[in-house]
Amino acid sequence: MKFQMKPLLSAMACLALMSGTANADSLLGDLLVSTSFYAGNSSTVSVGQTLALNSNGTAATTAIANGSYPNVFNNNTVDGSFGVTSGIALETFNSANVQTGSLDLTAAAAAQGINLATSFSSKSELALNVSTDGTAVTFMGYNAALNKLDISNSNTAAVYDPSNPTNNITSATARAIGKVNLSTGALQVTDVNAYSGNNGRAVVLANGNYYMVGNAGNSGKPKPANSVLDQLSANTGVQMLNPTTANQTGGAYNTTVVGKQVCPTCANTGSGNQYGFSITQLGQTADKTGKDDNFRGETVFNNTLYVTKGSGGNGVNTVYQVGPVGALANGGAIPSDATITVLPGLNTTLATTATSGPNPFGIWFANATTMYVADEGDGTAADAATSSFAGLQKWTFNGTTWVKDYTLTSGLNLGQNYTVTGGLNSDGSINSNGTGYSYTTATDGLRNITGKVNADGTVTIYAVTSTVSGSGDQGADPNKLVDITDSLGNTTLDTTETFNTVQTAAYGQVLRGVALTAPVPEADSYALMLSGLGLVGFLARRKKQTSK
Repeated sequence: MKFQMKPLLSAMACLALMSGTANADSLLGDLLVSTSFYAGNSSTVSVGQTLALNSNGTAATTAIANGSYPNVFNNNTVDGSFGVTSGIALETFNSANVQTGSLDLTAAAAAQGINLATSFSSKSELALNVSTDGTAVTFMGYNAALNKLDISNSNTAAVYDPSNPTNNITSATARAIGKVNLSTGALQVTDVNAYSGNNGRAVVLANGNYYMVGNAGNSGKPKPANSVLDQLSANTGVQMLNPTTANQTGGAYNTTVVGKQVCPTCANTGSGNQYGFSITQLGQTADKTGKDDNFRGETVFNNTLYVTKGSGGNGVNTVYQVGPVGALANGGAIPSDATITVLPGLNTTLATTATSGPNPFGIWFANATTMYVADEGDGTAADAATSSFAGLQKWTFNGTTWVKDYTLTSGLNLGQNYTVTGGLNSDGSINSNGTGYSYTTATDGLRNITGKVNADGTVTIYAVTSTVSGSGDQGADPNKLVDITDSLGNTTLDTTETFNTVQTAAYGQVLRGVALTAPVPEADSYALMLSGLGLVGFLARRKKQTSK
């Protein structure tokens, strides 16, 4: 991928030769936001078209809406696996919250002869994580073409569930790790067989190993053999990949589950065969194999991996530590038999479909004793304005346990409708400059977050919002990028602190992950030279970028 900067080419070439640090494609110093635009049109789906099998596995469902946005996602009401693949891009913002560019990663992959896509309405995909050495940012998608249906619930080549309701319309599809070099903007894609029947949500690169989180399994009826459930359990939760040592199936790498097998005797029983965490660790009766480790949020702090679970009717929706403290220090790796434990003080109440509780998503540590947790809300419009969990939770560690100090919600306008306008072309595709169409939705809480500690003793946290609407799939709603500044030392809520909307997704667009990259280190002579040339603020940020 190459950015077009013809007017600056001579100056940039000169600076690069003299300093050895300038790079027009550098993403260092940026706020990065992963995003996707719906790529379909009215012909992507036809009314009456065959979709996935019904929940009983006895007959195919049929589409009730064509491929035009947003009504296409009403097909989710008849096909619980419904999704449409779309492209992936990275948007860049400077420290003043001004968008400075956009990097088309799907086009970059296509230039290498590789398919790369996300499932447009899958809200937990495309989290962004900066590698522990600060050189790259990573995310997860699919090795799939655009406008393919139900890919996010397809099997992978290494783990086949014969009961998967999508088998009649999808083939084996690799999940794809995307790695973007922060200095050059170069993209590398690695296909994996993790998360068969479901989706990978996040991945971080640490000491040459990829650590992923996600969920596996999309079993229908009749229920698959217990041996298949055991395979899916070993294919879910935290997965690790070292590409230099892993083998492959169907052209994709086979990953290794991270987590001690909690109950080896539970294999072939259909209940309790979990890797890493089981509710039996909390004194509860074992539940459905593989579902206690349905993780989605992920971060590394002080060489320790932390993950969250916030959805599904099994397990516990809370924040977890993966393996021992400092396992990643000094080039280390998290052992495959690591124990996964709930952070002391965090929720230990079972998640069920009948009760409302916390729904944690992204996590960010300001320091060793201050943690911020994004809660997306429960997805119910009636609860959006009154949830006791949704928003940005601040937790502090007292030396023994974590204590929730308060939840920041001011400015999010939880449950209050906002409208995004746009247009469609005659074929039903999105017209980014068009008018005449509108989409109404409301904020329900927060999904992925990142942050920075400021010199004045405050922190600034960036987040993407979750939504509630009348759409067939709320993951397809245009959401927002927001930020807030909080006093690090506060343990009681300051009501003057409020969220600011940085960006509202356009009609047919969704925002997914956020990451902050470290600034480009500059030698004094380089900075002085830029100042002398009068180019500070001009060369530092890309005013316009196009990819090819």
